[in-house]
Amino acid sequence: MNKRIIILTIFIIMGMIIVPTVYKIYDQNGKDKIKVVEKEFLYQANRCYNKGDCNKTIYLKDLYEKKYLEDKLINPITKKYYEDNSYIKIDTLEIKLIS
Repeated sequence: MNKRIIILTIFIIMGMIIVPTVYKIYDQNGKDKIKVVEKEFLYQANRCYNKGDCNKTIYLKDLYEKKYLEDKLINPITKKYYEDNSYIKIDTLEIKLIS
């Protein structure tokens, strides 16, 4: 009987450690993937603005039309395309990606 209680306690403790750790890793991975997409959007928007092709508020549609982005940006978590009215404000670095 004591042996069962000890084994059960070990499994409960391991579960209390493993489950939150896996969730935290999964959650951080999703956030990192979104950061990569945002950085690509910011980089291309800066290129467009510095060349004088775009205003201070740059829409995703503008980057597609002016060939700064060849492929459509995808939300890495939901796997849906971001809408063309997603924008970035160069002066405040406000990024609004709408999926």
